[in-house]
Amino acid sequence: MLLVKTLEEIGDLNLPAMAAAQRRLDSLIKPPGSLGILEEIAVQLAGITGHPSPRIGEKVVIVMAGDHGVVEEGVSIAPPEVTAEMLPAFVAGVAGIGVLAKHAGARIVVVDIGVAAPVDFPGLLRKKVRLGTGNIARGPAMTKEEAVTALEVGIQVAQEEIERGAGLLATGDMGIGNTTPSSAILAAIGGYTAQEVVGRGTLVNDQVLEIKVRAIERALEINKPNCQDGLDVLAKVGGLEIAGLAGVILGAAARRIPVLIDGFITTAAALVACKIQPKARQYIIASHLSGEQGHRLMLDQLRLTPVVNLNMRLGEG
Repeated sequence: MLLVKTLEEIGDLNLPAMAAAQRRLDSLIKPPGSLGILEEIAVQLAGITGHPSPRIGEKVVIVMAGDHGVVEEGVSIAPPEVTAEMLPAFVAGVAGIGVLAKHAGARIVVVDIGVAAPVDFPGLLRKKVRLGTGNIARGPAMTKEEAVTALEVGIQVAQEEIERGAGLLATGDMGIGNTTPSSAILAAIGGYTAQEVVGRGTLVNDQVLEIKVRAIERALEINKPNCQDGLDVLAKVGGLEIAGLAGVILGAAARRIPVLIDGFITTAAALVACKIQPKARQYIIASHLSGEQGHRLMLDQLRLTPVVNLNMRLGEG
């Protein structure tokens, strides 16, 4: 099985390369440690690549798209059709991530892993596992077999891009309602209450916020995810794009490639990936602190320090 093989291939960072990188940084004309997180990332990249002066190859943003049955509960003010409607903008490079990726010299790969409508147009990578998840407030998001398939889709996409020359992968998401399963994942793995983890998502008012809290409480009560089993949490209260992104992280780690995570949804994917294989954490860089309430809790769980805090909550990568 691809997943098992990938998990076995994820190793620890190269400590001699990290020590050499630190010595080089300390030899520069500056006070030791004065570049803060940038120095930590430089040493981390040395450990990932095995080179004291690492060079990053092509930058690729992998955006996974999927829909969520829990929108039936009214957890989002946006209709689920928006997921499919946004995909052409991603592929055309005119969505938010397109502008930022162009500025950074990064290429975007857009993957339909679980959009609830049939979608097909040039430039879209079609890897649909199923037409959206089940409603987690009434039952599991997907079967364990579907969760494994979605994880393996992410692994395959990541490793194909690495074989094409990618030296840095960034993760992005698109899925109306996906802050709800992300909150449920955080509550399940971190042992938090729904009230502690739920944020407003996209333009959510007080009434919808209360609906989200109740939906997550029901999801946890009905599905009873095992907090020690990342795959169980993913299948019961997760999302297809979250599973795919977790697979991207695992696939990159197995090939010793750094992964840049975005905000709340991609960090939920990182939580799942690291619960499945804790060594994957060493390959993750947290790009920023989201405006979503639970994002700080997620980063604390992962022991990751965000590079910047811009109060963003767009997603997309």
